[in-house]
Amino acid sequence: MKTITGDLIQLALEGVFEVIVHGCNCYGTMGAGIAKGIKKHFPEAYEADLKTEKGAKDKLGTFSFANIEDKNLIVVNAYTQYHWRGTGRKVDYEAVRAVFKQIKKQFEGKKIAYPAIGSGLAGGDWNIIATIIREELEGEDHTFVLYQS
Repeated sequence: MKTITGDLIQLALEGVFEVIVHGCNCYGTMGAGIAKGIKKHFPEAYEADLKTEKGAKDKLGTFSFANIEDKNLIVVNAYTQYHWRGTGRKVDYEAVRAVFKQIKKQFEGKKIAYPAIGSGLAGGDWNIIATIIREELEGEDHTFVLYQS
């Protein structure tokens, strides 16, 4: 796992990565955190999210994605938390593991990047999440982008 500082969305727009992954809830909102920026800059990713069943618990640990043709980019909506309301940890660590296992299979050999999925608004422990991602993406070219504007 490489770590860099910067703006994941801007780096994706500049063509630095082939796949970017962000954590989503299962309700198709994309109203806060990096998801809000994804929705604004990559509306195709939001449209892919809306094609899934709103509030379906079986989405947890899966993903939807959009090909952004003009950017040669794939944006992955990783369903790592069921809801966004309330206090406490909302990220599901097993969902993180399941989704990154699938991402490795589907996007093997591509340059993958992600923010601190599940550790901001979702209340998870980044050390736990980073360990899961590192284990599941072992052997892949993947980068954690620590947000800095």
